[in-house]
Amino acid sequence: MPRQEKKLPLELADLRDDFFLYQRVECGHGGNTLAAYKRDLRDLLCDLADHGVSTSSHITPQALIGHMQRLTSERKLASSTVTRHLSTIRIFCKWMVATGRLAANPADHLDRPHKWRRLPKTLSPGEMRRLVTAPAPEGTPVEGKPQLWLRDRAILELMYASGLRASEVGTAKLAGYRPDERHILLYGKGRKYRTVPIGEPARKAVDAYLKHVRPLLAPMTGEDQGCLFLSSKGFPLHRASVWLIVGKWAKAAGLGHVHPHMLRHSFATHLLQGGADLRVVQELLGHADLTTTEIYTHVDRSRFKAMHRKFHPRG
Repeated sequence: MPRQEKKLPLELADLRDDFFLYQRVECGHGGNTLAAYKRDLRDLLCDLADHGVSTSSHITPQALIGHMQRLTSERKLASSTVTRHLSTIRIFCKWMVATGRLAANPADHLDRPHKWRRLPKTLSPGEMRRLVTAPAPEGTPVEGKPQLWLRDRAILELMYASGLRASEVGTAKLAGYRPDERHILLYGKGRKYRTVPIGEPARKAVDAYLKHVRPLLAPMTGEDQGCLFLSSKGFPLHRASVWLIVGKWAKAAGLGHVHPHMLRHSFATHLLQGGADLRVVQELLGHADLTTTEIYTHVDRSRFKAMHRKFHPRG
């Protein structure tokens, strides 16, 4: 569990506030990225303060090493979480050097913990078919009442067809949906736009939602903000709601625990299994670094073995 917010020494509190202002205004970060920085930096500064650090000059390599050791020895955090903490610490220390608060970077002495890359969990094509077709009317439809199962099916179909993140479901705009051109414009991680194709089943599902459901939801508040998918009250759909929708229909399909990112993992894995180029999948996912996409090449080795047997002279 993260540390509870506590009153920090004045200089540390000022460092925290100035760093967040820089990240928000100069770097343009917000949402989940800024929230992650806040959690990690809160943990760091509270822990350092507990161990006698009150000014920037006290943030030494030894102090940071002690903090990193406590993350694993006392808090038992996973290596992936510790790696994320380390990334935040490095960015914070680099900022302190760049702004003249420190002469040398104390994070230069920190080693990255060995990180075993967990293979992403995916659903098979058959399981995905069960999930996207699970939404169905619940009881007798009532005239004038939105049939939210049509919305949920459209969300599931689009997430799988186009590799959407849960947050992108909520931020997708009605104006960005181009059914005639078979693509959707997304505003994703890192405040970057990308255009992703949509398949025919997803297009039909979204069109059914737009015809029968959204017109009933949007007038409820008049605050739909032009978003494609709306809540039952007519507001833009939150990321947490997408998790609930996926979990609800996964249970109905008898699939157990399924989270939204599994649909994205399945989208990428199934494309690669079908012969898609890794660079194309990178673009579709919106990954800035190809190494992030490469993890999907480890999920199923059968295609690579078949290619080796087919083309290698001694395969």
